[in-house]
Amino acid sequence: MKARTVRTAALVLAAGAVTTVLTGCSGDVPMIPADDANNPACADVIVRLPSTVDGLDRRYTNAQSTGAWGDPASVLLYCGIEPSGPTTDSCVSVNGVDWIIDDSRAPMFRFEAYGRSPGLEVVVNFDDDVSGTNVITELSASVKKLPQERKCTTIADTIDDSQFGDAPQADAPGK
Repeated sequence: MKARTVRTAALVLAAGAVTTVLTGCSGDVPMIPADDANNPACADVIVRLPSTVDGLDRRYTNAQSTGAWGDPASVLLYCGIEPSGPTTDSCVSVNGVDWIIDDSRAPMFRFEAYGRSPGLEVVVNFDDDVSGTNVITELSASVKKLPQERKCTTIADTIDDSQFGDAPQADAPGK
């Protein structure tokens, strides 16, 4: 009978250990790493990610070069994506980082750090009252660690004024 008690106690302890391990992993946010997630430049970003963005706590993820905030996760970050080329999507500069804004799947907004290699994107669920502006502002210091190869431009940046001749004089006679 004593052997049965020892076996029962061992099984209870083993079951408790398994439950503890599984419970500890259940808080991870399931994500899929980007193709270039093992790029060392991504590691420089990931180690500098803030513990909170827009008031949301950072969570553990199950994928390399990723980040997540909120419970449920309302902000997801992926480093190592294929960088976008020139685009007509909206682009803003925040704290020295250019961000492409893709609202085609609203209320899920995608922000890509434009001109950075490897590429990095942040997906924000606006349904959860998260401010994309706050998120990219708070992430910009970390994202600056990625090498910048291109910058956003506007149509004014690409126009050569010489092709239009001289600007009209304000006091020139006319009419």
